[in-house]
Amino acid sequence: MVYKPNPNRYDLLSYRRCGHSGIQLPTISLGLWHNFGGKTISSESKKIIFHAFDRGVTHFDLANNYGPPYGSAESNFGKIIGSDLKNFRDELIISTKAGYDMWPGPYGEWGSKKYLMASLDQSLVRLQLEYVDIFYSHRFDPLTPLEETADALAQSIYQGKALYVGISSYSSKQTIRMNKLLKMRGIRCLIHQPSYSMINRWIEKDLLKTLEKLGIGCIAFSPLAQGMLSDKYLKLIPKNSRAAENSSLDKKNITRNYIKKIKGLTDIAQKRGQTVSQMALSWVLRHKHITSAIIGSRSVKQLNECLDSLKNLNFSKSELKNIDKFAKEEKINLWEPSSRY
Repeated sequence: MVYKPNPNRYDLLSYRRCGHSGIQLPTISLGLWHNFGGKTISSESKKIIFHAFDRGVTHFDLANNYGPPYGSAESNFGKIIGSDLKNFRDELIISTKAGYDMWPGPYGEWGSKKYLMASLDQSLVRLQLEYVDIFYSHRFDPLTPLEETADALAQSIYQGKALYVGISSYSSKQTIRMNKLLKMRGIRCLIHQPSYSMINRWIEKDLLKTLEKLGIGCIAFSPLAQGMLSDKYLKLIPKNSRAAENSSLDKKNITRNYIKKIKGLTDIAQKRGQTVSQMALSWVLRHKHITSAIIGSRSVKQLNECLDSLKNLNFSKSELKNIDKFAKEEKINLWEPSSRY
């Protein structure tokens, strides 16, 4: 059966300008970090991607090592791009990244020009694309000169393999440096992708202000703190959840204090006519300078719940004050080492 997208999809979602650029991104983007790996793409994963596009989601976020196994999320998405979505390529923003471990040896991770360029070439093969819209340095490399990483990002644009470049999990200080280095090479840093949620608020210290000053867009990943900002863990740790699998969420984080916070936030959310997950997404997007929030999804039902959060993005001062009583750091930022420098 040939996939035909919803003709009214662009009436269903809002879009925000990405920094000082010509690009607009959907307020919610779909990330393929989990649930889209494996040797073959599941029928449910295809349904999620098609339904996201039907509801106006035009941005799909990947990285070289998303899976598992590494590379499989790109390969599976590439099969869809090469068939069902082939005629809609110009309506999509497809991003990928390189920086974390991808293959063995000294040239399989971090920020060297050799690694970044080789990784991008491999990603394009898996994605069945001639170019990606955005190519990211996935993390700051303290041992490689930042000039070299900037060279690689600029080279990806010069060679026509990426239209724009961005960075992820860089500190405010290193963001300023990278922005300057890219400008010297005639390239604009389009976007920064940091982790940000109610219980992971590190970017509020100075990064958000820096991005606004520099005209760089901000797309938040892990806005639901890998499922912690939901009612998923209020009673038991469900099978197949990230905490149960200890994949990217340590079940030690599911404490009595955490549960107390979620119950408090749930009470506030219910008064807003939202689930705690919906309120958490709305809260992240309350910042006008947050261009988009990246969500993952295990089902179409979960995807719809997240997209429906956009029905209420407004917060009263009293709501924000009450949220702050519970929205405290949980020390769950797995990507913190990249932003120390």
